[in-house]
Amino acid sequence: MGRPYRLLFDQVLSKQDPEEAHHAAFRAIRTAVPALARVPAVGSPVEALGLTFPNRLGLAAGFDKNAVGIDALGGLGFGHVEIGTVTGQAQPGNPRPRLFRLVSDRAVVNRMGFNNDGAEAVARRLAARSTHLGGRVAGREGRATGVSRPGPVLGVNIGKTKVVPEDDQAAVEADYGTSTRLLAPYADYLVVNVSSPNTPGLRSLQAVERLGPLLEHVRRTADAATDRRVPLLVKIAPDLADEDVLAVADLALEIGLDGIIATNTTISREGLRSHPDQIAEAGAGGLSGRPLAARALDVLRTLRARVGDEMTLVGVGGITTVAEARERIAAGADLVQGYTAFIYEGPLWPRRIAKALG
Repeated sequence: MGRPYRLLFDQVLSKQDPEEAHHAAFRAIRTAVPALARVPAVGSPVEALGLTFPNRLGLAAGFDKNAVGIDALGGLGFGHVEIGTVTGQAQPGNPRPRLFRLVSDRAVVNRMGFNNDGAEAVARRLAARSTHLGGRVAGREGRATGVSRPGPVLGVNIGKTKVVPEDDQAAVEADYGTSTRLLAPYADYLVVNVSSPNTPGLRSLQAVERLGPLLEHVRRTADAATDRRVPLLVKIAPDLADEDVLAVADLALEIGLDGIIATNTTISREGLRSHPDQIAEAGAGGLSGRPLAARALDVLRTLRARVGDEMTLVGVGGITTVAEARERIAAGADLVQGYTAFIYEGPLWPRRIAKALG
């Protein structure tokens, strides 16, 4: 289905409004939940973060912002699904249009602005899912004894509410704390997102003097919210200078962080094939897809060389082919994630990649 889907995308889907096309496709996926739930897992299990993942491939945050299609997405072949980014308060995000395709580059530009229903609403949704699945959701209960619980591993990605002043550290920590308290009980792992370019001032939180206290606050809040230890990761930008990447790695080691996700979208527009007018029309925002691959790979290699073998690293950014996924694993990724390739390659892409990775 790879080539037929690409033809369909290039000739039909690419002409639709990107955000409307996303919502339509996601509705179709969710409608297929009963059938997808019966699809057997693909790939080989892998141990990371103290959890057993059905395979190495996950869906990056941004696709299912509100936890409405976790198990359907797992049925497509993703071994883990990272929901969000979820903020402490509900917010509409930036004005439309805010999602753009650069088809010649197999890339997407988004300036969504963390549009989501808020931590309280998402927590209610996750609680209902837990009840529906018999309460065996958070923590991967039963994996150690060989009793598999339903669904993919669930990551919860949390970010700053836009109205919270980025220069008020106490307010920032309280905001992330709200999301952590409400969502940690349902998460298999938590991700602190300080690297989206679409919330003003957010990336300033990547500075280690601010990031350290924030991560420690989230850690304490998560520990108080649940009686199990929820693995905690941070997601960083590809636009950090190498010395700043190393500083984050050192901080992660110092405070005992469980992992790092490398990387988020980029604000760079260097080396694009798309027409300059099309790039200008897309405007500001985070660029994802193939143009991100080289820098994301470099950041991953830099991190692995610094943190050694113990910390979990998740490689994301520009992965489309099996060879690219394998290259990311060879460079030090324990797990890989995709998003933009899922849009361009279609619904059979996750199973194809996961199966090939073994």
